[in-house]
Amino acid sequence: MALFLVKFDLKKRVQLAQMLWLMYWFAVMAGVLVFAMGLFFKIELRKNSELMDNSESHFVPNLLIGVGLLACGINAFGGKICYDSLDSTKFAKWKGVMKPFLISCLIFMVLLILTALFCFMMRIPLQFTLAEGLKNGMKFYKDTDTPGRCYMKRTLDQMQMEFKCCGNNNYKDWFEIQWVSNRYLDFSAKEVKDRISSNVDGKYLMDAVPFSCCNPTSPRPCIQIQLTNNTAHYSYDHYSEELNIWKRGCQQALVSYYGGMLNTIGALVILVTLLEGVVMVGLQYVNTAMSTLVNPEDPESESEGWMLEKTVKETFTDIMAKMKAMSKGGQVEEGEGDAVATVS
Repeated sequence: MALFLVKFDLKKRVQLAQMLWLMYWFAVMAGVLVFAMGLFFKIELRKNSELMDNSESHFVPNLLIGVGLLACGINAFGGKICYDSLDSTKFAKWKGVMKPFLISCLIFMVLLILTALFCFMMRIPLQFTLAEGLKNGMKFYKDTDTPGRCYMKRTLDQMQMEFKCCGNNNYKDWFEIQWVSNRYLDFSAKEVKDRISSNVDGKYLMDAVPFSCCNPTSPRPCIQIQLTNNTAHYSYDHYSEELNIWKRGCQQALVSYYGGMLNTIGALVILVTLLEGVVMVGLQYVNTAMSTLVNPEDPESESEGWMLEKTVKETFTDIMAKMKAMSKGGQVEEGEGDAVATVS
């Protein structure tokens, strides 16, 4: 007994084929959109690639680009089949490739589901790679004269201003590193000597942050040095007063930005998966309806279409039986090969 059996006449077959043709081209445009989103996400990641600890974060955008291109190709091919199914003589040439094509569509749907899962799960590894990358990047902030690191200051400053953040976890991260180059320190000055001598590692540490941490919307001129010294500034208490620098850490800001983008892309991929499922089922009905014409020479004759030729249980049993047969066949061939090797 066929699953979800439907009776078709010429009018219904034509309407189904036309509707599917239109849906396939919508699916092509969805593939273009997935490709574009993957490319956009890759570009956004490259903007801050210097602040990431590894290149594995580009796996998901590369996967999206590949999936988008596959979606365009598969759906354009499906649209061509639907267009030719309007004429039974043209459709005859596709009968041999219909089954492999439907299987490839099913595999592609699995790939889409995995892609959506990767989009939703990427937030976790992205958080770790940003945490380590930002930590290392802040250490190189002062190395404006070192080849390979000379642009790190500009990159960090632009990021802090764009994402309205400061430091890795918060602004106090800048207190723990020397972010002013020795080139701009007067080592004969008592203050510089005292700060360096008071530090075990001999670094010039201070309770200050770069200018890019300043909040331009604050009514008070930016206080970026001696942040913990209440006496250094008039009417100031760093424990209670609203500081005029960004309090949010850049790790949180970037993860929130990229995470929101990934959630949007993941939701888009799920919608594309649903669309792919609908057109695949529709194409199965077109295939079975064209293959079961009562009179193949009369295109106006009635036919039957179905989703599965048998019930789900029977179909699953057949698949398992075929897999067992293939497994036994492989074992027999392996045994014959061993026997030939022994004889020789």
